[in-house]
Parts: sequence; C-alpha cells; structure tokens
Amino acid sequence: MPEKYLQNCLYFTVNKLSRVITKMAEESFKPTGISPTHGFLMMLVNNKPGISQSELAEELHMTPSTITRFIDKLVVKGLAERKVQGKMSHIHPTKAGEEIQVQLEKAWKDLFRTYSDILGEEEGKALTKATHLAAEQLD
Repeated sequence: MPEKYLQNCLYFTVNKLSRVITKMAEESFKPTGISPTHGFLMMLVNNKPGISQSELAEELHMTPSTITRFIDKLVVKGLAERKVQGKMSHIHPTKAGEEIQVQLEKAWKDLFRTYSDILGEEEGKALTKATHLAAEQLD
C-alpha cells in the first residue's frame, strides 16, 4: 500500500524522474568536461553574447546567486568572461567557449536520443512539454 502513495505523489515522482534524467544528462555531458547545467548556461551565452546574469537566472529558473557561482566556474575554465556596465554584468563567451558549442549541442542531442530510445521520441517530446507546462502553471 505505501508504494501506491509514492506512485500517486507528484512530488516523489518528479524527484525520481529528476534523479534518473540527471544521471543520463551527466553521462551525455561528460565528454564536454562540464555539468549539464553549466552546458546549458554556456549554450545560452553562446547564443546571446552579452546576456545579463539576471536574464540567465530567469531563463534557467535559478537564483541570481546560483547563476553567479555557475558563471564563476565557467570563467575559471576560460569559457566565459564578465563585462560590467554600470551595475549590470554581461556574460560573453571566450574563444574556447564558442568552440565548445558543437560538443554541447552534441551532448544535448545524445541526451535526447538516450531517453527517446527508452520512451520513444514522441513520448519523450510529450513528457517534456507536459512537464514544462505543469511547472509553468504551478510557478
């Protein structure tokens, strides 16, 4: 009977899904030398050089202090740099940051392929969409 509680609990089920997909993502992003979250942050920086830290926080649904720590690591790795204009900090890719983009996109595609091979491509897309919509509504 207790397992029914867990199977019917959105909190438990989403956290279980998060742990499973995190392991898959970490494996897919391993060749890049950075975590999946760092990878997605770097892709945003590459796609919009000069993006502000507050825009990154909004896009990734993270607190500004968390974004600061993630950017610090990318700066240390030589993938990104900060340019301060007044009170605003803008993030730009370095040459190395631009060059890693192909690897990051491959990792993202590998992650998609990994879960699509298990769930089916359409089911994977549907689950992603439903999860995103639910998170938006609950937020």
